[in-house]
Amino acid sequence: MPLARDAVLLRIFIGEDDKAGHQPLYEAIVLKAREMHLAGATVLRGPLGFGHSSRLHTTKVLRLSQDLPLVIEIVDVEDKIDAFLAAIEPIMGSALITTEKVKVIRYGESGPCE
Repeated sequence: MPLARDAVLLRIFIGEDDKAGHQPLYEAIVLKAREMHLAGATVLRGPLGFGHSSRLHTTKVLRLSQDLPLVIEIVDVEDKIDAFLAAIEPIMGSALITTEKVKVIRYGESGPCE
């Protein structure tokens, strides 16, 4: 299915150890995005970061608990992103969530978006 040229980029910043019940939160978010037929989702893992608590999360060898930063990126039309945010609200704990308007240049193999 084609994706509209004018879309929204959703970014969700969480920790690798964050959970939704017994499931990793990032996995629950991506599976919910798939269930709701969003255009796609990508989870990016960072080697270093900090958030609201200012506690450093790092891959350094001497640290036992890494809890590395994760960013989940999802692009779709604004209405679908808004519905998705409402759907995941019950499972979200501490997180930073942002959106920004984007122009989709290409989605899949179909060429330029219409």
